[in-house]
Amino acid sequence: MHMLSERLQILLSPEQKQRLESEARSRGISVGGLVREAIEGALGGPSPEVRARALERTRARRVAFLTPQEIDAILDDAKNERWERLVRDGRGV
Repeated sequence: MHMLSERLQILLSPEQKQRLESEARSRGISVGGLVREAIEGALGGPSPEVRARALERTRARRVAFLTPQEIDAILDDAKNERWERLVRDGRGV
């Protein structure tokens, strides 16, 4: 997935805009997402070589993903540590 960083302004007729909005709503996506899908469908996406290189770069990253439960536990620990500091310093109730 590419980072979205380029902006494009186009003029549409009211009917075109209404059709885009209606189709986007029915698919549950944004109008921008629908336009990007249409562009990819009409012009094609990245070549298999480009996709393979992107996949390899992604696999090479050493990123740790946390589950929502792990994130909650980290936040709970941080809140408890902060509370203990406030109590220790006489600022907690």
